[in-house]
Amino acid sequence: MSKRLGFVGIIIEDRKKSAQVVNRILMDYGEDIIARVGLPYRDRQCWVITLTVDMTSDQLGALTGKLGAVDSVTVRSALAKE
Repeated sequence: MSKRLGFVGIIIEDRKKSAQVVNRILMDYGEDIIARVGLPYRDRQCWVITLTVDMTSDQLGALTGKLGAVDSVTVRSALAKE
């Protein structure tokens, strides 16, 4: 299975509760993360992380599955067709 370019959008609604777990998960996939941008959205008391990744669909599924299992975390992703 070949790697493809993609993105992951992560919203963290309770930073104190979830940020450490999210960062630990992202460290495990660090070799396949091309870019990471994190922005606080203080008006809504949440934090947004966007990732650019180069992964197989299986890797992306594993990453998003782990992130989605974390309390107060919402995650969405997509990979390029080729």
